[in-house]
Amino acid sequence: MKRIVVVTLLLFTTLLLVACGPTQSGFNQGSNITVYTRDTTSGTRAGFMEGIGFKDATANDSLLVQGFVIQDNTQIFTSMQTDVYGIGYVSLSTLNSQVKGLDFEGVAPTVANVLNDTYGLKRPFMYMTRAEGDYPSETVEALVNAFVAYLGTTDASDIINNSGAIALPSTATWDDIKADHPITNQDNSSVTVRFGGSDSIQKVAEALTNAFKPKAGNFIAEHDHTGSGDAFKRTWDPAIKDTSVGKDVGFSSRYFTTSEIAGSNEDNIGQLAWDAIVAIVHKNNPVSNVTAQHLKNVYNGTFKTWNDLITAQA
Repeated sequence: MKRIVVVTLLLFTTLLLVACGPTQSGFNQGSNITVYTRDTTSGTRAGFMEGIGFKDATANDSLLVQGFVIQDNTQIFTSMQTDVYGIGYVSLSTLNSQVKGLDFEGVAPTVANVLNDTYGLKRPFMYMTRAEGDYPSETVEALVNAFVAYLGTTDASDIINNSGAIALPSTATWDDIKADHPITNQDNSSVTVRFGGSDSIQKVAEALTNAFKPKAGNFIAEHDHTGSGDAFKRTWDPAIKDTSVGKDVGFSSRYFTTSEIAGSNEDNIGQLAWDAIVAIVHKNNPVSNVTAQHLKNVYNGTFKTWNDLITAQA
């Protein structure tokens, strides 16, 4: 009888270690989850929180788990390369094999799945330009107008898709419309056009301007991306737009807010692409799929350890 009790205790201890202790890869499921997020002005945060059913946390840090870490898109991606017990989220255009991108509701985060509308965590890539006549020069304004027109071409669609975002449907080529923008035929190598806003869009924006510059007189594209909240501020806010940080084109990885639209002109606003948001973890993390409820429970503190999440998936 005593031997049976001992064997039973050993079996129970083994099961407990399997459930809460290290796995074969050395991942300790009993470790606390380190939660990474973006700041409250981030379009990525807005899209992520809305996508997991936690919209109230978009602009309210007090609703998040205690001890969360705020970082930008690049910092979160870098952190997941070293923080074995961390979880964060980034733009699909940032994702590569250095971290593990998690499936969402059983669907892999791929361009194809965003286009066929099976991947649920997606958000728009938007742009905003300065008001008509409110540019450093007529040349800059004409170049911005040409660039916006370029965004609607198949030439730009190829660049957008190759940069990890998802282009909107288009049929016109740049050759079809370039005659409408004679500014692109002159030497613009001394002209600077300033781009900013969402850092999630920076990779796509830089690829687009690099492709467009040779088509538009080789103007200088100055990129300074500090977050979606600055797209409006640096192109339309009277207190900021004409300072040294003012921009000619601002990008947002979310829809512009009611107050932003009210303070600007809808004729100067448009969408250039779709993007997916991906929950990411360290490559040694055994988790491969999460649901909206799982992520909400992580971010609101219901799940405190990785074992909490893994057990919920069983």
